[in-house]
Amino acid sequence: MSDAARLADLVDVWWEAVDDFTRLLESLPHDQWDTPTDLPGWTVHDVAAHTAHLEHLLAGGRHEEVELGEVPHAKGVMGTFTEQGVVARKDRTPDELINEIRSSATARHTELLADPPTDPAAPAPGLFGAIGWSTLTLLRNRPLDVWMHEQDVRRAVGRPGNVDSPAAVHTADYLLESLPIVVARRAKCAPGTVVTVEVEGHRPVSVRVDDEGRGEVLDESQEPTVTLRTDRESYLLLAGGRRAPEEGRVTVDGDTETGRAVLDAMAVTP
Repeated sequence: MSDAARLADLVDVWWEAVDDFTRLLESLPHDQWDTPTDLPGWTVHDVAAHTAHLEHLLAGGRHEEVELGEVPHAKGVMGTFTEQGVVARKDRTPDELINEIRSSATARHTELLADPPTDPAAPAPGLFGAIGWSTLTLLRNRPLDVWMHEQDVRRAVGRPGNVDSPAAVHTADYLLESLPIVVARRAKCAPGTVVTVEVEGHRPVSVRVDDEGRGEVLDESQEPTVTLRTDRESYLLLAGGRRAPEEGRVTVDGDTETGRAVLDAMAVTP
């Protein structure tokens, strides 16, 4: 697949994720918009506001600086920036947030169709390029972010589903790439350790820790120290740092201590 085709596919996945998310939001009664989510300090309204903020920026809109006061869950420069986008929209109605997401995404989608990206290494536009993201990084992250937040809303309001969509598959595949870091750096597994993760619907991934303590994905099968097996939704709860999966949805075969260390270190995205 060419670079241009790969980038075009990512645009399609993001566009479908936006449509899925906004359709979900449109179906919610107003009294569910104040429901707390798994994200500290954020309600359904806040999750929608955050998505509207980012899509607004991608469409060429400006970031609004607002005073936050004490917000314990907004950590660091990026946390503050993110929270400003949410707080700036705190008085907007659900319809206004949905319309902002749709209009901003439509403007950006139209632009991408008219002038399709072809160079994955090119700097991403605006703020995202300023923080060092490439076009490929941006286009890979947008469907992940939108789908994860759709799931945040679904769990909050008790409407599970949409775990087999293109964005869901993309998100799991993308986060599985983080396993070398999870196993070697976060879980600090000993050299020689082999961890295999089997997520239903995806190719198994085996990571070995080398003599220098670095994680490497194995191309050939090797006897694992531990094998973790789970479904896509449970894996993404872990990798997304949301909540522990339901009892019995993750199995550990082999060294249980190593398996527990890897599971405890699995979260790689807020």
